[in-house]
Amino acid sequence: MNEYSYQTLNVYKDAKALVVEVYRLLKQYPVEERYALCDQIRRAAISITSNIAEGMSRFSDKEKGHFLEIAYASMMEVESQLDISVDLEYINKDQFAVMSDMIHSVGKQLSALRGKYVSKD
Repeated sequence: MNEYSYQTLNVYKDAKALVVEVYRLLKQYPVEERYALCDQIRRAAISITSNIAEGMSRFSDKEKGHFLEIAYASMMEVESQLDISVDLEYINKDQFAVMSDMIHSVGKQLSALRGKYVSKD
């Protein structure tokens, strides 16, 4: 199998692990949330890896940076929705803490990678 450049990035691998954990976590949500909150969280989570892949396929540094920004924003959306899930008692604080740690790790990596492509004005 020929790996594309985005697949070799640690940030992509870690973001993909985050998506897998999100999917596992969502299995415990109530059925009535399957097409509401769960769907929104899934779409935001998958957007992280999708935007890393799309961004790294772009030729211009500006476009790469733009898609990495979108990936970061999607990741923050996931964290926000998981935080709400704690309040709704769909997940507990420990589960949220584990996910939040993963999110912050990926966030640091995304920020560092974005810094390679976006000039500091």
